[in-house]
Amino acid sequence: MTDRSRLSVATAVVLAMLGSVGYLLSPPAFDPPRLSESLRSLPAQPAAEYRPVAHDGAITSQDISVPVEGTALTATIRAPRTPGRHPAMVFVQGSGSGVRGDFTTQSTWLAKAGVVTLTYDKRSIGYDFRHRDFGLLADDALRMIRVLRQRADVDPLRTGLWGVSEGSWVVPIAAATSADVGFSVLVSSPNVSPVRQVAWALNEQLERLHAPLGVRELLTKAMGGVGFDFLRYDSVPELRRMRQPVLALYGTTDPSIPFVESMNTLTSALDAGHNPDYTIRFLGGADHAMRVNGGPYTRGYLETLANWVLGLPATARPQPGAQIAGATPVQRYEASDIPQAPWYAHSAILGLALTLTAVGYVAAPVTEMVVRLRGRGPLSSSGVDLWPAVRRRLRRIAWTGVGLLASVMAFITLIVLFSVNQAGAWPAVLSGWLVVRVLALFMLVQEVAAVAAVVTAFREGWRPGRWQRYTMAAVLGGNALLLVTAAYYGLFGIPW
Repeated sequence: MTDRSRLSVATAVVLAMLGSVGYLLSPPAFDPPRLSESLRSLPAQPAAEYRPVAHDGAITSQDISVPVEGTALTATIRAPRTPGRHPAMVFVQGSGSGVRGDFTTQSTWLAKAGVVTLTYDKRSIGYDFRHRDFGLLADDALRMIRVLRQRADVDPLRTGLWGVSEGSWVVPIAAATSADVGFSVLVSSPNVSPVRQVAWALNEQLERLHAPLGVRELLTKAMGGVGFDFLRYDSVPELRRMRQPVLALYGTTDPSIPFVESMNTLTSALDAGHNPDYTIRFLGGADHAMRVNGGPYTRGYLETLANWVLGLPATARPQPGAQIAGATPVQRYEASDIPQAPWYAHSAILGLALTLTAVGYVAAPVTEMVVRLRGRGPLSSSGVDLWPAVRRRLRRIAWTGVGLLASVMAFITLIVLFSVNQAGAWPAVLSGWLVVRVLALFMLVQEVAAVAAVVTAFREGWRPGRWQRYTMAAVLGGNALLLVTAAYYGLFGIPW
């Protein structure tokens, strides 16, 4: 058998071993079932709810600073110039670093229609990617409510909160905590845990992009290893404690939330809390932000919102049989939990593995630099001419490993951008996945070839020095650790 044949056989054996290791180490697969109970045809939304609303009145605009826990937040109040007391509403942001400018269009439109509005910059102190205290955000919203209730042009009994997406986890906390909240508007409200909502949205996007099953395995395993406490947040207890009128608006083309299950959870919680004052409307063609493909607001959204708020308290309870109405949504899959990663796949362990791999990769250049500075040559007692060939193999391993890590990060970023922007096409996903899998295989070949080169050099009488032994152990060991990590994430497994 030739050396090339032996190398091919060895690579195939190691590949099979890594595929088996990945299968044995993996948690249960994430495979959300089809939704068994879908909504049948809904009654049409009453025309009176989205009748035209005059929104050309003169308004005032005022910027203020509102002290909150640990900081102060800048807010903008827009108010109609017409005399008397008006209903008022605070806009609560979704996830991310929201600014009050995100709601300029809505808040201005409503102010011109007769509603006092307050938008504010989201806090950055006490809120970041890893740590999200929804109770702290709810306290911020309540402080804004108190600012509005003190105004002479505001009706304190008709002062409420509007929350979108993540904000609809915040609004129920505030509403359940304080009677100052006169009503609640929930827009694209998930009403399932954040991890289930993100997993559902991810699965929908991967289906849309015709992504291979291996892509879903990689991403869901990565999510399962994230240990952020807020991902398991349960909003149902707070929804049950809400006593105020609720308007919930959902879009039938929302790719981010399981809208049928979200609606069912909301109605079940409100019914369990004996709150009959809720109105749920599905708006045809609306996305997560109540827009049409990220453009203008869908037909009837602003009118429905304004008519409901301006008509309170008469609009708090709809006619019998009309609590849920509008375009009929279609949800294909259930919102399922991501399987929890085993201890060896938690983010901290992954970070440690990648750090050790990186240390191993830089061992070769650092060792060479130290040797040259000390002026002791290659620190090898015999077979000096064999070291350059081994060193080239080690360098190829390091560059291939770096390329694999970069390609995985770029691929995940690509999927996230496609999901957020509702863009992209399946050829880009397949091409990116092909690059990741090919680099993983190439890294495996490089590892096997380097080990073979070292074994051959030993047989030919090479006696490496201490620093050379350290370099080989670091690079080969670090790369082996990366190979096992790649195996866990399904880069050597089936399905494709």
